[in-house]
Amino acid sequence: ASVADFLKSKDDFDKSIQEMRVEERGLAADREKINGELVRLQERKIAMVHEYDDTIKKLYDEYSLTRSEAEEKGKIPDDIPSAQRRLVELRGKIRALGSVNVSAIEEYKEVSERYEFLSAQLDDVEKSRKQLYELIAGLTEQMEKTFIEQFNAINSHFSKVFVELFGGGTAELRLEDRDNILESGIEIVVQPPGKNISIIEQLSGGEKALIAISIYFAVMKVNPPPFCILDEVDAALDDVNVNRFAEYLRRMSELTQYIMITHRRGSMEEADMLYGVTMQEKGVSKLLELNVSELENKFKLD
Repeated sequence: ASVADFLKSKDDFDKSIQEMRVEERGLAADREKINGELVRLQERKIAMVHEYDDTIKKLYDEYSLTRSEAEEKGKIPDDIPSAQRRLVELRGKIRALGSVNVSAIEEYKEVSERYEFLSAQLDDVEKSRKQLYELIAGLTEQMEKTFIEQFNAINSHFSKVFVELFGGGTAELRLEDRDNILESGIEIVVQPPGKNISIIEQLSGGEKALIAISIYFAVMKVNPPPFCILDEVDAALDDVNVNRFAEYLRRMSELTQYIMITHRRGSMEEADMLYGVTMQEKGVSKLLELNVSELENKFKLD
């Protein structure tokens, strides 16, 4: 894959990771919401259990009856008026006791079912969270492996291209933090022939441009594209370096077709085709075309 494809793949991976992180935050928020609901329901459950127990206790304390005994003793009274008076009295006592939740058992059942449902949901969220972390770890590992392979290949080519363009010296690319490859900076370490420098800023503008060209060609060597457009990349180079650059570009053209915009004579001398624009008449542009290869062959034949 080309560097562009690799960078696109990396961007896709980064995008996927960002989407997964957004999904993770959403799941985490859902989990917090569920946890809050679970706590509320648990508190409600405890309150209902206490209320139910208090009712049973009152039945036993005041009438010495269990729930089952009270149900068995229930019958139609013989003296209805007396029973009604007794009922009024009992209702007064019940009102004095306060409100009693007779639906506590059903509510407890509903709360228990809700609790079991939310617990299952929470387990699913935790499982999804674990799978998400495993997926992110796997993607990160694959990205690091692919990056270091491509980086090593580019670094190897960079060292060779630098020597060819500068006519000697040494050069390499270094990762600033090998423990965090995907976020590490990249240091460019070069030693042009005949110079002893400690930082790249000490080089001239032309030398910096030639270093950038060396890195660009090193990237292209990993996976050569079918064609490439260069726009004034040789503008900052001196004549010697322009000639080296043009000769190297000629060798690279075996795998890639280059379209170059330039005003440097050395670069134009190595071209197969030359295209130019002239204005012989004011306001009228004319395209000029010169097939250098055919012209050279013709002169050789003559």
